[in-house]
Amino acid sequence: MLFLLLQQPKTLHFSLWTFSLSKMALSRLRHPIVSRAPSLFRARILSSTASRSLPHTSTVQKSSVDGDGTLLRPASLLMVPRVQDGSSKLKLQVGVRNFSSAELPSHMVLGMPALSPTMTQGNIAKWRKKEGDKIEPGDVLCEIETDKATLEFESLEEGYLAKIVAPEGSKDVAVGQPIAITVEDPDDIEIVKASVSSGSDIKKEKPQQQESRNEVRAEKSSFTRISPSAKLLITEFGLDASTLKASGPRGTLLKGDVLAAIKAGIGSSSSSSKDKMPPPPVHSQASPSASPERSHLQQSESFEDMPNSQIRKVIATRLLESKQNTPHLYLSSDVILDPLLSFRKELKEKHDVKVSVNDIVIKAVAMALKNVPEANAYWNAEKGEVILSDSVDISIAVATEKGLMTPIVRNADQKTISSISIEVKELAEKARAGKLKPNEFQGGTFSISNLGMFPVDHFCAIINPPQSGILAVGRGNKVVEPVVGGDGLEKPAVVTKMNLTLSADHRVFDGKVGGAFLSALRSNFSDIRRLLL
Repeated sequence: MLFLLLQQPKTLHFSLWTFSLSKMALSRLRHPIVSRAPSLFRARILSSTASRSLPHTSTVQKSSVDGDGTLLRPASLLMVPRVQDGSSKLKLQVGVRNFSSAELPSHMVLGMPALSPTMTQGNIAKWRKKEGDKIEPGDVLCEIETDKATLEFESLEEGYLAKIVAPEGSKDVAVGQPIAITVEDPDDIEIVKASVSSGSDIKKEKPQQQESRNEVRAEKSSFTRISPSAKLLITEFGLDASTLKASGPRGTLLKGDVLAAIKAGIGSSSSSSKDKMPPPPVHSQASPSASPERSHLQQSESFEDMPNSQIRKVIATRLLESKQNTPHLYLSSDVILDPLLSFRKELKEKHDVKVSVNDIVIKAVAMALKNVPEANAYWNAEKGEVILSDSVDISIAVATEKGLMTPIVRNADQKTISSISIEVKELAEKARAGKLKPNEFQGGTFSISNLGMFPVDHFCAIINPPQSGILAVGRGNKVVEPVVGGDGLEKPAVVTKMNLTLSADHRVFDGKVGGAFLSALRSNFSDIRRLLL
């Protein structure tokens, strides 16, 4: 054996070096970077695992050896082409840990994470850390507004925030797009900041008051805004917008201003434009007293762009899809509210239990769905069949500043009215504060939209897919109608009635199922104490 070893000194040296290096690699890999899935409670997402949210993207664990033979720890690298052009500008490659080189220090590019299954873009609501701050594992870097709610983006590694690429207020940042850069050494912060290219395609928040940027470009005009009809007239007649004067509120150029300029021959960019000018519109003879009316009409031409939240954009898209793709069936019925009001008053006076009408409605609907399980179902488009739900989970429509949210009371048929009341208050408060967890608003088997607190007698709600039903609840109104007394005779009496309108997916609800559900619901309202059983 000794002879064989002496005969192959080079092979032995190479084998021992390989063994030593492998042992070193194993030692370094005992604590690798762990990729964690997003938590349902907080967004624990690291951009080194951002490739999980990008479809059709491969990742590979790659190690690196520095100049003195030390094995650097592995990082999950996003497989993207890298241009080697010799430039010292930082290439914003999301999810790539770039190691120390002759030009740039080690750094990490954080990308916009996918914080919900349907999220394709998000808004940077607020940065909790500023450039140069130390980052510890678990620290919240920023708050991100998604299509569902505002969630916190936490870091899973320590380091320093070197550069914020997407500043606070950035809108519609695509998932995977760079939002920040971190470094491990605080001495590298200024180097990385100076190396970031300025050609980022992050869409920053547009100012609420902005000038028109389409065909009409007012070079040094006297107006700050322009109505759509005025814009069309300027484009059609080739007028010079800088010569026009605005009379609308807050410097708005109105249609009447452009028509007056056309009539006076002002603003023509060429003589040919005068030839093709049509005669001014013919109006009936107006007296001087009609001028205030014309002024009112001119003011109606003004407009103001309102910024839209990410939540409202998604709501608009899904409501349109629901009306286009779901065959809505509408069934309506009135229920007498007096037994419910008496029961609510008794709970408060005798048991000091305060509940709302909506809390009792939730319980009544949940029990009706339990009694008619065919109504607690949804349509499976892939299988082309109805799927019955295992639990009764009621979604409650809550209006917030950012849009309509639908927190869920799960297993509502198994809960008491008082526990439902407490849970609804907590969920509504979270919804208005934008702090709902994904599991608190995703799912649900049936929805309730109550506008009884407003002067709305009855309305038809739009189904929230994939659910198959939503109940619209109107306000209670006192009416006079015949009531059979104890003597068996009908007498006029004042009763409180409330309208309930069911919007149902006709693929799940036919007339029989819808009628059975409303019948069970009416029975719950007529004998409200049965809800306690």
